[in-house]
Amino acid sequence: PYYVDMNQNLFLEASLHSSDQNLTVFVDTCVASPNSSDFQTLVYVLAKSGCASDSTYALFPSPRSDVARFGFNSFSFVNRFPSVFLQCELVVCRYHDYSSRCYQGCVNRFKRNADS
Repeated sequence: PYYVDMNQNLFLEASLHSSDQNLTVFVDTCVASPNSSDFQTLVYVLAKSGCASDSTYALFPSPRSDVARFGFNSFSFVNRFPSVFLQCELVVCRYHDYSSRCYQGCVNRFKRNADS
């Protein structure tokens, strides 16, 4: 566990360990939960589809393509739970493949009415 005070800035880094130097990594979705084994029932969405859902969530520049850096302010689930667990989905793509998901950034997917 990593212990922090409320509203403290948290900085995270995800790195890809591969012998293939032509890969890049992208943070697609991050959610928090008070339960380490349940990320469906009670969750707080920090980022979804590459878009920040929390005003304190931010991506940061990285020195290498195989490293993704991001951060947000710490929070609690209405003081009812002693811990917050984080689950993030990352996408791995070919470096410089600008048509890949890694280079699309924030993607807002709109649902259409069946009549449209």
